[in-house]
Amino acid sequence: MGWRNPCDEVTKQKPLFVTIYGVVIIGVILSSLYVFTALNSSNSPPYASIYLSSSSSSSSSTSGEGPILQAPTSSPLVTPDTYSVPLNKSQDLVLKPIWESPKTEELPPLKTFRLTKELVEKCVKDNIVIVTFGNYAFMDFVLNWVRHLTNMGLSNLLVGAMDTKLLEALYWKGVPVFDMGSHMSTVDVGWGTPAFHKMGREKAILIDSILPFGYEVLMCDTDMVWLKNPLPYFGRFPEADILTSTDQVVPTVVDDRLDVWQQVTGALNVGIFHWRPTNSSKKLANEWKEMLLADDKIWDQNGFNDLIRRQLGPSVDGENGLLYVYDGNLKLGFLPASIFCNGHTYFVQAMHQQFKLEPYAVHTTFQYAGTEGKRHRLREGRMFYDPPEYYNSPGGFMSFKSSVPKSLLMDGEHNVESHFAVVNYQIKQIRGALAIASLLNRTLVMPPIWCRLDRLWYGHPGILEGTVTRQPFICPLDHVFEVNVMQKNLPEKEFGPQIDIREYSFLDNPALPPEVKESWLDVQLCQVGSEHCNITNDSSIARVVKLPRHSSEETLKTLFSSYKNVKVINFLSIEDAFLGFEDKASFYEKEEKFRKRVKRYVGIWCCVTDHIPGHIYYDMYWDEKPGWKPLPPQKSEDDHPPV
Repeated sequence: MGWRNPCDEVTKQKPLFVTIYGVVIIGVILSSLYVFTALNSSNSPPYASIYLSSSSSSSSSTSGEGPILQAPTSSPLVTPDTYSVPLNKSQDLVLKPIWESPKTEELPPLKTFRLTKELVEKCVKDNIVIVTFGNYAFMDFVLNWVRHLTNMGLSNLLVGAMDTKLLEALYWKGVPVFDMGSHMSTVDVGWGTPAFHKMGREKAILIDSILPFGYEVLMCDTDMVWLKNPLPYFGRFPEADILTSTDQVVPTVVDDRLDVWQQVTGALNVGIFHWRPTNSSKKLANEWKEMLLADDKIWDQNGFNDLIRRQLGPSVDGENGLLYVYDGNLKLGFLPASIFCNGHTYFVQAMHQQFKLEPYAVHTTFQYAGTEGKRHRLREGRMFYDPPEYYNSPGGFMSFKSSVPKSLLMDGEHNVESHFAVVNYQIKQIRGALAIASLLNRTLVMPPIWCRLDRLWYGHPGILEGTVTRQPFICPLDHVFEVNVMQKNLPEKEFGPQIDIREYSFLDNPALPPEVKESWLDVQLCQVGSEHCNITNDSSIARVVKLPRHSSEETLKTLFSSYKNVKVINFLSIEDAFLGFEDKASFYEKEEKFRKRVKRYVGIWCCVTDHIPGHIYYDMYWDEKPGWKPLPPQKSEDDHPPV
């Protein structure tokens, strides 16, 4: 069933109906102008918050929450398109304008959310629909994905819900959603698990279901974000049956052309790919689906790669960068990894910056620490929309200026020893900051961490040959720390109080409210006995206080008791700021529990090439072990985190 032009329909009617249509259209235009003016008035927020109430109230909540990633202060007004195919009343309720809460108090029957051509057509624009799917555990990722698209004016999107909990939550937030009928668990399934592989099969089933409707499908994983409208880019390659992202880490182009397929060695990544409804693509989608359904041990991405690589080449005629693959008829293009970024080209190499390109997308691959690591990566890049309370912790925040000597960063060769020297120097500072944050009950803003070597899953010479990784570079937190452990609620009885953290870019985030930005206290360390190095409880004086080096627990508590209402306490230096927990009667209650907690915070570096296993454990208390050296476990019984 194709699109019909409403204007063409009008011209076929009798004059009376032409007049009626004219009056109606004029009324709609005037009403739209009124609504547009109202929405853009100074008293209205620029756009609705994605963190609307999940209740069934007909009123929609709005927020003045600002954009995060250099986004405009307002997004284009999203209005429902005029569709020619009428849906029943229940289906109309499903596909209201995005972020507008439904005007109903009850969830429509589940059958209303079935994936049908009519439902998809409601979301299509220019014959393209942008699709993702997930379960309730990835609710915040889904909302983040939707928000990035709507902020750039794209509303032709659709989300598949793998459980009814997500379906209902998205429905009440006004997000176009359909029921995948998966009846999946609502918890994080974890990479590589049977449930994870099931999600991959669902992707193939979904593509195979939508392509016969005759629409182009931009299929995305929820752990990626769109930074720039990609549809014009895809339009540059009308001959392509499929355009796919890759795990390529070595650049093959330095502009925005497709990657040179003869030089691509990374796997095709099914987290971002655009399908046109051609006979070849439909044939591939069907075979891919059947392959995965026949063997639940096949990972969807591996299966896709195997099918594509049945034939690689030759190039399609012309200079478009496409090639023939699969059955010799399907035309494929490799999206350039410099602007359709994977986790390595964006977060490690910053390839787009070096080539002065604007990235279209970021996919959180090449990362560690599971889902928490993905979320933290996006937060570091200021690409994750968190609720307002994330930016205004009740206990306030603590930050510090990390100090790293130039010699540790630049001198000598970039090798395992020099890498651990600079990272260990920073770990010691972070350990002290964690202790003070725990003592003051504040959320610690982690500093940027400098690394001299990359981290991977296998042995390598420090950085991958052919990449544009700079040395040294600011590495993601999950290269050194177990972000998932840091954010886990460990039992306080055993590990002491929870120490919340924020990403290093947190205080530069435009979403930070004024009441936090303007409530700031700098702390300058001083030598005991030097002039003006004394403690004062006068919180009304300058916004800089002095703290004696090697301060005791009592000193810290005394000084900062007067600044509990200050939102951000920033240490201009953290080295030797804290002497340590000193109350002998409660030493175990504090020091030992703290040690037990933070020892679990550090991870591994991987990997040397001349030893198995090749990973080396970071040690939070490396400086307390004379002669400590960065060596991989020499015996199997030594292969465990430091104790």
